[in-house]
Amino acid sequence: MHRPVSPLRHDYKPSARSQVKKSTAIHWFALGLGLPFIGLALLLILKNVPGTSSVLDNDADLLPPLPSDIPTVVTKLSHELALIDLGHIAKLPEIKTEPQYDSIEVTVRPGDTMEHIFRKNNLNLGHLASIVRLEEAGKYIRKLRPGDEFKIQHDNGHVISIYRELDLTSALIISKNEFGFRSEIIERPIELRRRLAYGRIETSLFESAADAGMPDKLIMNLAGIFAWDVDFILDIRRGDDYFILFEEIYQDGKYITAGEIVAAEFNNNGRTFRAVRYVDKSGRSDYFTPDGHSVRKAFIRAPVDFARISSSFNPRRKHPILNTIRAHRGVDYAAPQGTPIKAAGDGKVIFRGRKGGYGNAIILQHGGNITTLYGHMSKYAYSSRLGRRVKQGQTIGYVGRTGLATAAHLHYEYRLNGVHRNPRTVKLPQAAPIKDEYREDFLTVAAPILEELDRYKRTQIAAATYE
Repeated sequence: MHRPVSPLRHDYKPSARSQVKKSTAIHWFALGLGLPFIGLALLLILKNVPGTSSVLDNDADLLPPLPSDIPTVVTKLSHELALIDLGHIAKLPEIKTEPQYDSIEVTVRPGDTMEHIFRKNNLNLGHLASIVRLEEAGKYIRKLRPGDEFKIQHDNGHVISIYRELDLTSALIISKNEFGFRSEIIERPIELRRRLAYGRIETSLFESAADAGMPDKLIMNLAGIFAWDVDFILDIRRGDDYFILFEEIYQDGKYITAGEIVAAEFNNNGRTFRAVRYVDKSGRSDYFTPDGHSVRKAFIRAPVDFARISSSFNPRRKHPILNTIRAHRGVDYAAPQGTPIKAAGDGKVIFRGRKGGYGNAIILQHGGNITTLYGHMSKYAYSSRLGRRVKQGQTIGYVGRTGLATAAHLHYEYRLNGVHRNPRTVKLPQAAPIKDEYREDFLTVAAPILEELDRYKRTQIAAATYE
């Protein structure tokens, strides 16, 4: 007797045919994923079978019979591949990106304040109030000078960071964190590289430096080193030459500026002057001759840089305004109005004011009963008030044409025991030599430096001779 098949029974228990189809699909899927692995396993197995290595290496078509345990290996691999969680394979590590902020580069102009800069750029003034209270940042934010530069990062006006270079080797960084703002001074490392240079004067000192690829700053330093022995206004001759070993300053691999002169030689009209820089253990640096004497003198020859002498020391000169024979007991240096005037030596201001034909004048009292006078000034420097002590090279006033003067110039006098002497030819007192405690160390340091300068000098002379 045949009973009808119950629909419930049919739906509840799937047929054996459908189970076979599902099982077969899974095996084919696992086998498909496992084929690359199976191939790799086969190669490894065949490599380990004696006598097959050379065949596989040399002729892939001549394979020996497969080992008997390969079906077992394939079955095992298929089973393990079926258990792999493919979801984990698809997951890649997340890449975090840094947030992007707006950046403003600010150069301070005359009259600018930080509040004005914040208002102009729609920055949060509340943040500025917090920043100026920071101990390290406050003094660099409250007082600004024209030319100061800031780099400010912000997010819709909310300050994220402020960066300011303080000098060549340090910078200020102000940054926002979860507690507010913090500031720190960071170091900006520099690299010093040595370079040698040679110049020969045909027209002027500055043109010779430009031809040799040297910056003006370097040649000014060279003139400063030898200013006690060479009057760079009158003493320079065509054919004079010089050799310099100096430092160049680099930062992050980029050239910044010329650094200190390490050693130099200046040949002027048959005279040779040499100087080596030495830094003692106290950190004080100065220039000395190869035998340890200071290149400094108690006085410099010319109190105005690179001016033109319009009138020399002359007891029988005819005065250009009074039109009478009147002794000219000093030297006149013609220079543009406002050119700085330097103190010829360390001294004390014993007169400052109007003095007859000298116009606005200053008189300095020096050691050894020596006085110097500076006339026709347009104005005085603040540091040269009456009774003040000044240092050699310090600016005491500015070139003008006050008093009996036909054009802007400095009238400079040098007196010893009240008697006028020619400032250009008078023998100047020597400065103190290097201290005895540093002498041996100086000679040890100076020897290889001078040898390097000499080697360079020989190559330049040889090259000039060959030409």
